[in-house]
Amino acid sequence: MSAGWTWRYDRYDPEREPLVEALCTLGNGRFATRGSAPECTAGTTHYPGTYLAGCYDRLTSTVAGQQVENEDLVNLPNWTLLRYRCLPDDGPPGDWLTPEAEELRRYEVHLDLRAGVLARRLFYEDARGRGLRVSHVRVVHMGDPGVAAQRTLFRAYGWKGAVEVRSVLDGDVTNGGVERYRHLDGRHLGGHRTGFDSGGVAWISCRTVDPGIRIAMAVRTVTRPARPARETADSLGTVQTYRLPVVPRRSATVVKTLVLRTSTDRPAADPLTAATDLITRAPAFPRLLSAHTAAWQRVWEQGELHVPGEAGRILRLHVFHLLQTLSPHTADLDVGVPARGLHGEAYRGHVFWDELFVLPYLDLHFPEVARALLMYRYRRLPAAREAARRAGHEGAMYPWQSASSGREETQALHLNPRSGRWLPDHSRLQRHVGSAVAFNVWRYAQATGDRGFLHSEGAEILLEVARHWAGAAVYDPALRRYRIRGVVGPDEYHDAYPDAAAPGIDDNAYTNATAAWVLARGLDVLGELPGARRSELSERLSLDDGELARWEDVSRRLYVPFHQGVVSQFEGYGDLAELDWEAYRTRYGDIRRLDRILEAEGDTVNRYQASKQADTLMLGYLFRPEELNGLFGRLGYALDDETWRATVSYYLRRTSHGSTLSSLVHGWVLARQRGADAWRYCEEALLADVADVQGGTTGEGIHLGAMAGTIDLVERGITGLDTVPGGLRVAPVALAEIPRFTFTLCCGRHRGVRLRMLPGRFAIRVPASPEGPLTVERPGGGRSTVEPGQERWFRR
Repeated sequence: MSAGWTWRYDRYDPEREPLVEALCTLGNGRFATRGSAPECTAGTTHYPGTYLAGCYDRLTSTVAGQQVENEDLVNLPNWTLLRYRCLPDDGPPGDWLTPEAEELRRYEVHLDLRAGVLARRLFYEDARGRGLRVSHVRVVHMGDPGVAAQRTLFRAYGWKGAVEVRSVLDGDVTNGGVERYRHLDGRHLGGHRTGFDSGGVAWISCRTVDPGIRIAMAVRTVTRPARPARETADSLGTVQTYRLPVVPRRSATVVKTLVLRTSTDRPAADPLTAATDLITRAPAFPRLLSAHTAAWQRVWEQGELHVPGEAGRILRLHVFHLLQTLSPHTADLDVGVPARGLHGEAYRGHVFWDELFVLPYLDLHFPEVARALLMYRYRRLPAAREAARRAGHEGAMYPWQSASSGREETQALHLNPRSGRWLPDHSRLQRHVGSAVAFNVWRYAQATGDRGFLHSEGAEILLEVARHWAGAAVYDPALRRYRIRGVVGPDEYHDAYPDAAAPGIDDNAYTNATAAWVLARGLDVLGELPGARRSELSERLSLDDGELARWEDVSRRLYVPFHQGVVSQFEGYGDLAELDWEAYRTRYGDIRRLDRILEAEGDTVNRYQASKQADTLMLGYLFRPEELNGLFGRLGYALDDETWRATVSYYLRRTSHGSTLSSLVHGWVLARQRGADAWRYCEEALLADVADVQGGTTGEGIHLGAMAGTIDLVERGITGLDTVPGGLRVAPVALAEIPRFTFTLCCGRHRGVRLRMLPGRFAIRVPASPEGPLTVERPGGGRSTVEPGQERWFRR
């Protein structure tokens, strides 16, 4: 499927096509277009989709007799659609050709990761031996974030005549790319207007229903040989029909160039006027392609990760899709991290906690983008404060699912496809997302040295999340500790105790431990703030010594349950029934979505010691062993290596891995402790999307957190890389399957620092600059410096 920088599919398989479309999506951080066949409209096999970062719309649908609101990332008009058929001189017109046509003989798709170019090659041949070769090339411009283009070449074999081509700009689109959402209202665009300008330009203007974002697309179609178009339009789209002569050894070409503009663009302008003006000045395809590939070269230089072998090829694909979703252009936008990229409509395009897995890569390679994503959270701090107030708390309570406004977007009901039943959705009780936001703020500042952000917007986020945890914790005199009740942990399966009337579980270990960490860091931030800033924030947030004393107390006395010598996922977890895992595997095979299986049987996963994904073990992803020991020690618990290893082993046996993040976290934790099974989980994380291990979910959108997490597993997990004042801390662990790799990173003011990892040794090269030397700390207290313009080798 892949070789070097090319990802390739060499046959047409309708069942695989949704996966191909998702993995061949092209984007530039501002918008993306799925890698769908230009010949095809939306259906069960094909799903063209174009998505603009941050472009959401809210609609109300009737579900199970209830009115339910959903805010969705909007599918924009389809600019790629191109229909064609053969008009031979010696026979009747042929049918409109698609990959489903009986005449299809060869089909190839290849994605050039280095250049960001998608190519499709098709060859049709009829019963009389008359052939037509069709080649499509598509780009979504990495240099100009409002431009995309598609070139199609036709060549006849064994006949002459013409190819009839219809260049379509289709506004009759809905959000229908996820089967389980299709009963919901998905028509998010209205107010369509269409028309034509001179020079082969067609345009469409529309707006989202709510809040009314205006969108304009102008498409210029140019043919060679040049032919006039027959132009028709209705209220939802335009069609330009061309008749292009073809003979053997002479090709005909159609180029569609898109300019996309919206009312959210800066500087403010009428989108349609801007789009139609800019399309007239858009360069021809060769110049667009050249500028696009040059822009990708610059991005790759900054985001480089080179790992030999098949693992490296997959990692390169993961970097590619991460950079298409969150590119340097993202630094100018007010958007978060969409969990499924800009690649489809799963999760409705919402922002979850996936930035916890995405930001480490951006911190090291594109810190300006990381800062912009944190600013998305800062701008929604008022909404988080309001959510906390409505829940009876102080501080800020970030939502589990966020979109445009920062309000809670988690659905109230969800469908179990196995049973067909609509069930209450309590996943909004995952309050730990606030800790993830605070953690990202702190880690960004540590990685980049950006104390300015930490002392300004970052401090406000961190302090308000800390305030929420201090208020949410309730003192239990019997335990002489503080407790956090009625939450859902990262596991997601357990949303209530068996037979309980109210949702939520108590004292989730991950939630409580990270809350204690946030409270401690809040105190640290206050302690390092300049006096004027501390006074300003204390006054603005009404912080007093009494409240800070409570933070100190709660941060040291939050309750973390244990049972059977291991950390309990939550209070009472050890009292739940054991599941007969082998019986369920024998009966169902794939039991990743064990919750759906049990509910369809009339049972509930709440009764069992069974987790969807890493929960308690997420602590081993966030914190190095010594940090985790220190965190538990501050809470008054002894968590030695033996207890942690027992905890890891305990939950590995009780996890169904119903999330792509699960294998990633387990692989990371096992690699850190040099576990024998580490590679098994790392490999599954690598294959999660390319092999669609979750059974059809990748076609609805990639899993951006899992993709980014595999990159981070190499760059920080295997290297043991952390930033320290003035330099880096490197504490490598051996993973035999990835023994050597190279990547560049930013470290403070140093850009382009290169780390080369080889068996038994590693090197750090610092590019020439006026900056001072880079400090390198190693296990056992070793400390060295690398001068600018030098490379130094170290033993692992």
